[in-house]
Amino acid sequence: MMGPVLRATLLKALVVLLCFGLVAPIVIVAIASFSGDGYLKFPPETLSIRWYERFLGDYRWRSAIVNSLFIGVLTSVFSTVIGFLAAYALMRGQFRFKAVIASLLLMPVIVPHIITAVAVYFLSARMGLVGVRPWISVAHTVVALPVVLVILQSALRTVDPALERAAMVCGCTRFGVFRRVVLPLALPGMVSAALFSFLTSFDELVISLFLAGIRAETLPVRIWNSLLLEVEPTIAAVSTLLKAVTTAALAVDAVIRKLRGGPVAALR
Repeated sequence: MMGPVLRATLLKALVVLLCFGLVAPIVIVAIASFSGDGYLKFPPETLSIRWYERFLGDYRWRSAIVNSLFIGVLTSVFSTVIGFLAAYALMRGQFRFKAVIASLLLMPVIVPHIITAVAVYFLSARMGLVGVRPWISVAHTVVALPVVLVILQSALRTVDPALERAAMVCGCTRFGVFRRVVLPLALPGMVSAALFSFLTSFDELVISLFLAGIRAETLPVRIWNSLLLEVEPTIAAVSTLLKAVTTAALAVDAVIRKLRGGPVAALR
């Protein structure tokens, strides 16, 4: 039988191997994005930033970035506001069918996106909303809302209801309690929910393929169309920038959580 030391060593080796398997494709794509060749090749024979220049200099790619940013920000606002109100009602409210409502809000996680996309497309086509960016944000909110709801429910569990009751005893109105007590304490969770909902929208492909049309082509749709027509290192440059955006969003989330948690941890 293997001893505990050998088992621990094998487990660490397995973890390292799995991490390497996850990180290696990202590193390969990032290196390939600086290739000076006319096609995707690893390792590249020459290094160049020509594909980043082509990406940022092409109107279609710039338009796709603007559309994705606009839709992502709107989705973040919609889903965070709706998700926070829903999470607060589910955590503090006492009403019938609360479990059913929570299940319905979380259902987009279970339902395949292709089904949601087809359903929303038929509704959008009938109402003439295909290619309308605010409407695409509404559709993205449907799939981002479960993520926001889970994060904010977890954040609201750390808010002691006794603090709210104490504020009301001291003469604060219900809205004042919500604004002065609940919102500040739940702010780190709200920031995390907003960032993750933005990333969910920014990376959404299936729903965007059905709803974007020609007028509101998002970055994932543009990548998809480019892969269908040609495979060039521009795709690697775009993928690297997307990873940079995701990393920056996660870093902002970590910094905000640390800054908000620092004073509380010090008091404890």
